[in-house]
Amino acid sequence: MDALAGLLDGPRARGAFMIRACFEPPWAVRVEDQAPLTVMLMARGDAWITPDGGDERVRLRPGDLAITRGPDPYTCGDAPDTAPQALILPGGECRYPDGRSLNGSMDLGVRTWGDRPDAPTVMLIGTYLMQGEISGRLLDALPPLLTLPADLWQCPLTPFLMEEIVRDEPGQEVVLDRLLDLLVISALRAWFSRPEAAAPAWYLALGDPVVGRALRLIQDDPAHPWTVSVLAAEAGVSRAALARRFTDLVGEPPMAYLTGWRLALAADRLRETEDTLAAIARRVGYGSAFALSSAFKRVYGVSPQEHRTRAA
Repeated sequence: MDALAGLLDGPRARGAFMIRACFEPPWAVRVEDQAPLTVMLMARGDAWITPDGGDERVRLRPGDLAITRGPDPYTCGDAPDTAPQALILPGGECRYPDGRSLNGSMDLGVRTWGDRPDAPTVMLIGTYLMQGEISGRLLDALPPLLTLPADLWQCPLTPFLMEEIVRDEPGQEVVLDRLLDLLVISALRAWFSRPEAAAPAWYLALGDPVVGRALRLIQDDPAHPWTVSVLAAEAGVSRAALARRFTDLVGEPPMAYLTGWRLALAADRLRETEDTLAAIARRVGYGSAFALSSAFKRVYGVSPQEHRTRAA
Protein backbone atom coordinates (compact mmCIF):
# COMPACT_ATOMS: atom_id res chain seq x y z
CA MET A 1 0.00 0.00 0.00
CA ASP A 2 1.50 3.37 -0.99
CA ALA A 3 1.43 6.33 1.39
CA LEU A 4 -1.44 8.16 -0.23
CA ALA A 5 -3.57 5.03 -0.52
CA GLY A 6 -3.00 4.32 3.15
CA LEU A 7 -4.05 7.83 4.08
CA LEU A 8 -7.13 7.96 1.86
CA ASP A 9 -8.35 4.44 2.60
CA GLY A 10 -10.93 5.69 5.05
CA PRO A 11 -13.91 7.68 3.73
CA ARG A 12 -16.94 5.39 4.08
CA ALA A 13 -20.10 7.50 4.02
CA ARG A 14 -23.28 5.82 5.27
CA GLY A 15 -26.42 7.85 4.74
CA ALA A 16 -24.40 11.04 4.40
CA PHE A 17 -26.15 14.39 4.37
CA MET A 18 -26.06 15.73 0.81
CA ILE A 19 -27.91 18.77 -0.46
CA ARG A 20 -28.03 21.38 -3.20
CA ALA A 21 -28.19 24.76 -1.45
CA CYS A 22 -29.64 27.66 -3.47
CA PHE A 23 -29.36 31.22 -2.15
CA GLU A 24 -30.36 34.74 -3.08
CA PRO A 25 -27.93 37.39 -1.74
CA PRO A 26 -27.68 38.58 0.92
CA TRP A 27 -27.49 35.22 2.67
CA ALA A 28 -25.49 33.52 5.42
CA VAL A 29 -25.71 30.25 7.34
CA ARG A 30 -23.87 29.45 10.54
CA VAL A 31 -22.84 25.80 10.79
CA GLU A 32 -22.53 24.22 14.25
CA ASP A 33 -23.31 20.62 13.33
CA GLN A 34 -19.97 19.27 14.69
CA ALA A 35 -19.65 17.02 11.61
CA PRO A 36 -16.18 15.50 11.22
CA LEU A 37 -15.91 16.49 7.55
CA THR A 38 -17.93 18.60 5.12
CA VAL A 39 -17.32 19.18 1.42
CA MET A 40 -18.63 22.27 -0.39
CA LEU A 41 -18.48 22.46 -4.17
CA MET A 42 -19.37 25.82 -5.72
CA ALA A 43 -21.63 25.23 -8.72
CA ARG A 44 -22.80 28.82 -9.33
CA GLY A 45 -22.09 32.21 -7.79
CA ASP A 46 -19.66 33.08 -4.97
CA ALA A 47 -19.51 32.35 -1.25
CA TRP A 48 -17.31 33.21 1.71
CA ILE A 49 -16.42 30.67 4.41
CA THR A 50 -15.47 32.30 7.71
CA PRO A 51 -14.27 30.08 10.58
CA ASP A 52 -14.78 31.39 14.10
CA GLY A 53 -12.21 34.13 14.61
CA GLY A 54 -12.38 35.15 10.95
CA ASP A 55 -8.63 35.08 10.37
CA GLU A 56 -8.67 32.39 7.66
CA ARG A 57 -11.79 33.23 5.69
CA VAL A 58 -11.77 32.18 2.05
CA ARG A 59 -13.79 33.06 -1.01
CA LEU A 60 -15.22 30.33 -3.23
CA ARG A 61 -15.92 30.94 -6.91
CA PRO A 62 -17.60 28.64 -9.44
CA GLY A 63 -15.78 25.31 -9.57
CA ASP A 64 -13.89 25.88 -6.30
CA LEU A 65 -14.07 23.24 -3.58
CA ALA A 66 -13.68 23.58 0.18
CA ILE A 67 -13.35 20.95 2.90
CA THR A 68 -13.97 21.79 6.54
CA ARG A 69 -12.88 19.54 9.40
CA GLY A 70 -15.10 19.63 12.48
CA PRO A 71 -16.12 20.12 15.12
CA ASP A 72 -15.35 23.87 15.10
CA PRO A 73 -18.20 26.08 13.79
CA TYR A 74 -18.02 28.40 10.80
CA THR A 75 -20.23 30.73 8.77
CA CYS A 76 -20.88 30.50 5.05
CA GLY A 77 -22.40 33.48 3.25
CA ASP A 78 -22.35 35.85 0.30
CA ALA A 79 -20.04 38.23 2.19
CA PRO A 80 -17.95 37.93 5.37
CA ASP A 81 -20.06 40.51 7.21
CA THR A 82 -23.54 39.19 6.33
CA ALA A 83 -25.43 38.21 9.48
CA PRO A 84 -26.52 34.54 9.58
CA GLN A 85 -30.17 33.91 8.78
CA ALA A 86 -30.05 30.22 9.66
CA LEU A 87 -28.27 27.94 12.10
CA ILE A 88 -27.37 24.32 11.29
CA LEU A 89 -27.12 22.10 14.38
CA PRO A 90 -26.17 18.43 14.94
CA GLY A 91 -28.49 15.91 13.34
CA GLY A 92 -29.41 18.23 10.48
CA GLU A 93 -31.61 20.42 12.69
CA CYS A 94 -32.16 23.91 11.28
CA ARG A 95 -33.13 26.97 13.33
CA TYR A 96 -33.42 30.70 12.98
CA PRO A 97 -30.77 32.62 14.95
CA ASP A 98 -33.42 33.39 17.60
CA GLY A 99 -34.00 29.66 18.20
CA ARG A 100 -37.22 29.13 16.24
CA SER A 101 -37.37 25.95 14.18
CA LEU A 102 -36.54 26.31 10.49
CA ASN A 103 -36.98 22.67 9.53
CA GLY A 104 -39.03 22.35 6.34
CA SER A 105 -39.58 26.05 5.68
CA MET A 106 -36.76 26.31 3.12
CA ASP A 107 -37.20 22.93 1.43
CA LEU A 108 -37.27 23.28 -2.38
CA GLY A 109 -37.63 19.65 -3.44
CA VAL A 110 -35.47 16.54 -3.41
CA ARG A 111 -32.23 17.37 -1.55
CA THR A 112 -32.65 21.04 -2.46
CA TRP A 113 -32.77 23.77 0.15
CA GLY A 114 -32.69 27.55 0.26
CA ASP A 115 -34.43 30.54 -1.29
CA ARG A 116 -35.39 29.33 -4.79
CA PRO A 117 -34.09 26.62 -7.16
CA ASP A 118 -32.93 29.13 -9.80
CA ALA A 119 -31.10 31.35 -7.29
CA PRO A 120 -27.81 32.90 -8.44
CA THR A 121 -25.79 31.00 -5.81
CA VAL A 122 -25.75 27.20 -5.81
CA MET A 123 -23.53 24.98 -3.63
CA LEU A 124 -23.34 21.20 -3.54
CA ILE A 125 -22.74 20.13 0.06
CA GLY A 126 -21.82 16.70 1.39
CA THR A 127 -21.38 15.98 5.09
CA TYR A 128 -20.08 12.92 6.90
CA LEU A 129 -22.33 12.73 9.93
CA MET A 130 -20.38 10.29 12.10
CA GLN A 131 -16.75 10.32 13.25
CA GLY A 132 -16.36 6.66 12.29
CA GLU A 133 -17.01 7.38 8.62
CA ILE A 134 -13.66 9.15 8.30
CA SER A 135 -10.51 7.58 9.72
CA GLY A 136 -8.71 9.44 12.46
CA ARG A 137 -5.48 9.20 10.45
CA LEU A 138 -7.06 11.22 7.66
CA LEU A 139 -8.69 13.82 9.92
CA ASP A 140 -5.45 14.37 11.80
CA ALA A 141 -3.71 15.09 8.49
CA LEU A 142 -6.08 17.88 7.48
CA PRO A 143 -6.27 21.56 8.46
CA PRO A 144 -9.59 22.94 9.75
CA LEU A 145 -10.26 24.47 6.31
CA LEU A 146 -8.69 23.70 2.94
CA THR A 147 -9.64 24.87 -0.54
CA LEU A 148 -8.96 23.79 -4.10
CA PRO A 149 -9.46 26.60 -6.65
CA ALA A 150 -11.00 25.61 -9.96
CA ASP A 151 -7.99 26.89 -11.92
CA LEU A 152 -5.75 24.37 -10.12
CA TRP A 153 -8.15 21.43 -10.04
CA GLN A 154 -10.97 20.65 -12.42
CA CYS A 155 -13.52 18.42 -10.71
CA PRO A 156 -14.80 15.82 -13.21
CA LEU A 157 -17.61 14.83 -10.84
CA THR A 158 -19.44 18.17 -10.77
CA PRO A 159 -21.88 17.59 -13.68
CA PHE A 160 -22.64 14.05 -12.53
CA LEU A 161 -23.14 15.15 -8.92
CA MET A 162 -25.42 18.01 -9.98
CA GLU A 163 -27.63 15.48 -11.74
CA GLU A 164 -27.58 12.74 -9.12
CA ILE A 165 -28.08 14.85 -6.00
CA VAL A 166 -31.69 15.72 -6.92
CA ARG A 167 -32.74 12.25 -8.05
CA ASP A 168 -35.25 10.30 -5.99
CA GLU A 169 -34.75 6.68 -7.01
CA PRO A 170 -34.26 3.35 -5.22
CA GLY A 171 -30.74 3.02 -3.86
CA GLN A 172 -29.96 6.69 -4.41
CA GLU A 173 -28.51 7.14 -0.92
CA VAL A 174 -25.87 4.51 -1.66
CA VAL A 175 -25.03 6.17 -5.00
CA LEU A 176 -24.57 9.53 -3.29
CA ASP A 177 -22.51 8.03 -0.46
CA ARG A 178 -20.06 6.55 -2.95
CA LEU A 179 -19.96 9.76 -4.98
CA LEU A 180 -19.11 11.71 -1.84
CA ASP A 181 -16.31 9.27 -1.00
CA LEU A 182 -14.92 9.57 -4.52
CA LEU A 183 -15.16 13.36 -4.44
CA VAL A 184 -13.26 13.55 -1.14
CA ILE A 185 -10.57 11.12 -2.25
CA SER A 186 -10.07 12.91 -5.58
CA ALA A 187 -9.92 16.31 -3.91
CA LEU A 188 -7.48 15.26 -1.20
CA ARG A 189 -5.24 13.51 -3.70
CA ALA A 190 -5.01 16.80 -5.60
CA TRP A 191 -4.52 18.79 -2.40
CA PHE A 192 -1.73 16.61 -1.03
CA SER A 193 0.17 17.06 -4.30
CA ARG A 194 0.40 20.82 -3.65
CA PRO A 195 3.49 22.19 -1.87
CA GLU A 196 1.45 24.13 0.71
CA ALA A 197 -0.36 20.99 1.90
CA ALA A 198 0.74 20.23 5.45
CA ALA A 199 1.07 16.47 5.08
CA PRO A 200 1.52 14.45 8.28
CA ALA A 201 5.05 13.71 9.44
CA TRP A 202 4.81 9.97 8.74
CA TYR A 203 3.64 10.71 5.19
CA LEU A 204 6.66 12.92 4.53
CA ALA A 205 8.97 10.43 6.24
CA LEU A 206 8.10 7.81 3.62
CA GLY A 207 10.49 9.66 1.33
CA ASP A 208 13.42 8.90 3.62
CA PRO A 209 15.41 5.83 2.45
CA VAL A 210 15.73 4.42 5.96
CA VAL A 211 12.56 5.45 7.78
CA GLY A 212 10.47 5.03 4.65
CA ARG A 213 11.54 1.40 4.41
CA ALA A 214 10.55 0.74 8.04
CA LEU A 215 7.21 2.51 7.60
CA ARG A 216 6.32 0.49 4.52
CA LEU A 217 7.15 -2.75 6.31
CA ILE A 218 4.84 -1.80 9.18
CA GLN A 219 2.02 -0.62 6.93
CA ASP A 220 2.19 -3.58 4.55
CA ASP A 221 2.35 -6.28 7.23
CA PRO A 222 1.12 -4.97 10.61
CA ALA A 223 0.55 -8.50 11.95
CA HIS A 224 4.25 -9.37 11.72
CA PRO A 225 6.01 -9.47 15.13
CA TRP A 226 8.10 -6.40 14.41
CA THR A 227 10.78 -5.17 16.78
CA VAL A 228 13.09 -2.20 16.40
CA SER A 229 15.97 -4.59 15.82
CA VAL A 230 14.18 -6.45 13.02
CA LEU A 231 13.09 -3.21 11.36
CA ALA A 232 16.61 -1.81 11.65
CA ALA A 233 18.08 -4.91 10.03
CA GLU A 234 15.60 -4.65 7.16
CA ALA A 235 16.45 -0.96 6.72
CA GLY A 236 20.19 -1.64 6.84
CA VAL A 237 21.05 0.47 9.88
CA SER A 238 21.68 -0.06 13.57
CA ARG A 239 18.87 -0.30 16.09
CA ALA A 240 19.88 3.00 17.72
CA ALA A 241 20.17 4.78 14.36
CA LEU A 242 16.70 3.69 13.26
CA ALA A 243 15.11 4.58 16.59
CA ARG A 244 16.66 8.06 16.56
CA ARG A 245 15.93 8.80 12.90
CA PHE A 246 12.40 7.41 13.04
CA THR A 247 11.52 9.49 16.09
CA ASP A 248 13.02 12.65 14.57
CA LEU A 249 11.08 12.32 11.28
CA VAL A 250 7.79 10.72 12.39
CA GLY A 251 7.49 12.33 15.80
CA GLU A 252 7.20 9.09 17.78
CA PRO A 253 9.27 5.91 18.25
CA PRO A 254 8.83 2.95 15.86
CA MET A 255 6.91 0.77 18.34
CA ALA A 256 4.55 3.61 19.27
CA TYR A 257 3.80 4.15 15.60
CA LEU A 258 3.27 0.41 15.11
CA THR A 259 0.78 0.34 17.98
CA GLY A 260 -1.12 3.32 16.60
CA TRP A 261 -1.23 1.80 13.12
CA ARG A 262 -2.48 -1.55 14.41
CA LEU A 263 -5.20 0.04 16.53
CA ALA A 264 -6.31 2.34 13.69
CA LEU A 265 -6.65 -0.70 11.42
CA ALA A 266 -8.59 -2.51 14.14
CA ALA A 267 -10.93 0.48 14.52
CA ASP A 268 -11.59 0.41 10.77
CA ARG A 269 -12.26 -3.33 10.80
CA LEU A 270 -14.65 -2.98 13.72
CA ARG A 271 -16.55 -0.30 11.83
CA GLU A 272 -16.60 -1.95 8.40
CA THR A 273 -16.91 -5.69 9.11
CA GLU A 274 -18.63 -8.21 11.35
CA ASP A 275 -15.32 -9.98 12.10
CA THR A 276 -14.90 -11.24 15.63
CA LEU A 277 -12.51 -9.41 17.92
CA ALA A 278 -10.22 -12.44 17.92
CA ALA A 279 -10.07 -12.45 14.11
CA ILE A 280 -9.32 -8.73 14.04
CA ALA A 281 -6.64 -9.17 16.70
CA ARG A 282 -4.87 -11.78 14.57
CA ARG A 283 -5.15 -9.60 11.48
CA VAL A 284 -3.53 -6.56 13.06
CA GLY A 285 -0.87 -8.27 15.15
CA TYR A 286 -2.29 -8.93 18.61
CA GLY A 287 -2.02 -12.33 20.22
CA SER A 288 -5.53 -12.39 21.62
CA ALA A 289 -8.82 -10.53 21.73
CA PHE A 290 -8.06 -9.57 25.34
CA ALA A 291 -4.72 -8.00 24.39
CA LEU A 292 -6.33 -5.99 21.60
CA SER A 293 -9.25 -4.94 23.80
CA SER A 294 -6.93 -3.67 26.55
CA ALA A 295 -4.76 -1.69 24.14
CA PHE A 296 -7.80 -0.34 22.27
CA LYS A 297 -9.52 0.94 25.41
CA ARG A 298 -6.31 2.50 26.69
CA VAL A 299 -5.88 4.54 23.48
CA TYR A 300 -9.47 5.17 22.35
CA GLY A 301 -11.13 5.39 25.75
CA VAL A 302 -13.85 2.89 24.83
CA SER A 303 -13.98 -0.87 24.35
CA PRO A 304 -13.90 -2.32 20.83
CA GLN A 305 -17.55 -3.30 21.21
CA GLU A 306 -18.53 0.23 22.20
CA HIS A 307 -16.64 1.58 19.19
CA ARG A 308 -18.46 -0.84 16.88
CA THR A 309 -21.85 0.04 18.37
CA ARG A 310 -21.27 3.79 18.02
CA ALA A 311 -20.27 3.38 14.35
CA ALA A 312 -23.36 1.30 13.51
